[in-house]
Amino acid sequence: MTIDSAPVPDTLRWAVRLLRAEAVALALLAGWLVWADLTATKTDLVSALFVTGFAIAGAVALWALAGALARRRAGARAPAMVLELMLVPVGWFMISGGLGWLGAPLIVLGVGVCALLVSPPTTRALGFG
Repeated sequence: MTIDSAPVPDTLRWAVRLLRAEAVALALLAGWLVWADLTATKTDLVSALFVTGFAIAGAVALWALAGALARRRAGARAPAMVLELMLVPVGWFMISGGLGWLGAPLIVLGVGVCALLVSPPTTRALGFG
């Protein structure tokens, strides 16, 4: 006998989509960093590898958290929110540095995904309260 579970709410579905889109964007950035590391004429190898590795790890983490949330794993919500809230200071420093066209959408994205993750339909779907 199979138990049919409730449908995934739109708020959770959109949070998963946005997390996966962020993972793809970060993976593309990591690919560019690998190319830049390989073609640079002069570089600090340790720093270059650290930044590239950080981007790769971030892409993997975002993809894994999106997958866990799609499977309604409640424990994935907090780490996903931490990664999303990290976009706020990044966006702020981009705005301060003259890249407001990129910083402001990053802040909106981070806060927006967090709002989707704490919305009542998502909270119920993940088994909280």
